[in-house]
Amino acid sequence: MEAQNFIYAPEHKVAGNFRCKVPLKDSRQIFVVDGGVQGTAAPLSLTFAKGYQEEEIIQAINVRTEAHPQPLSYETAFTFEENSSARLILCSHTFAENPFRTDERVSIKLARGARADVVIMQNEHNGAEHRTKFEIEMEQDSYFKAVILTLHGGKIVNDITVGLNGRGAECDISGLYLMDGGQKVENNLKVEHRVPDCTSRELFKGIIDDEATSIFKGLIHVLPDAQRTAAFQECHNLLISGKAKAFAEPQLEIYADDVKCSHGATNGRLNEDELFYLRSRGIPLREAGVLQQLAFTYAVLDHIDSEELRDRMVSMVERRLRGEFSDCKTCCKNCC
Repeated sequence: MEAQNFIYAPEHKVAGNFRCKVPLKDSRQIFVVDGGVQGTAAPLSLTFAKGYQEEEIIQAINVRTEAHPQPLSYETAFTFEENSSARLILCSHTFAENPFRTDERVSIKLARGARADVVIMQNEHNGAEHRTKFEIEMEQDSYFKAVILTLHGGKIVNDITVGLNGRGAECDISGLYLMDGGQKVENNLKVEHRVPDCTSRELFKGIIDDEATSIFKGLIHVLPDAQRTAAFQECHNLLISGKAKAFAEPQLEIYADDVKCSHGATNGRLNEDELFYLRSRGIPLREAGVLQQLAFTYAVLDHIDSEELRDRMVSMVERRLRGEFSDCKTCCKNCC
């Protein structure tokens, strides 16, 4: 890995007493402050050399501060050369209550046989807007896995494009968004199967409360030469209040005849029978609702391979569902 493009910043030098607790060990942290790597102002760009196997988790922590309140646009790039592999955590936070507007482009390129395991945590205050354009390009026998966890943010938009360019490429993308107040979260996903014998899976789940709105637009595009494609897409939303809104548009566009493809979407409420069962066992109504919501999230959280990181994320999700932090103003100090 080319290390000259970034520095590791001690915790006490970043935004006062900020401490990022995910994960606890076996990780290295890179701080990107207002679009530039701390101490350099250069965009974050990492290259994992041919055959390099990164053992530690690399965590890129992107923060917006009141020192740069105006709209910001920046890029991040990760290049995986042949047969390299790494685990990444990409976090975004806001350290002030300014109405931040952020446009970010994240480029991830995987050469033949490369493997990338990425967890993305979005946790900004509820007056901020952040649009991220993820561009993933995959070559032969490469593997890409991503879990996107959206906890807070006034308006969060994720535009995700995946190009499967080489035989045997496989991608697995999951997303979980927890929303309340007037939040709006939009996930736009396009997966292009350009060659034969590739696999893609997408699972997005959301819990929407109050007057929040979620939008999911997913397209699986299978080109004429992409025979023996296997592609599966799901989006499921749980509406907690009568004013919450969820829009889901899963789509298939198939131009090959030897494929296995499916897509589906559901919007639903808390299960009354399950709530009755829990209450009949002496569990209060509010607690029964939280337990049901937490169970709904596990299908996504179980995609996180690291047990330590998964436990941390489960804890954060549970605290969010219990209302123990209401926006990033307290969350950044206590639980990220």
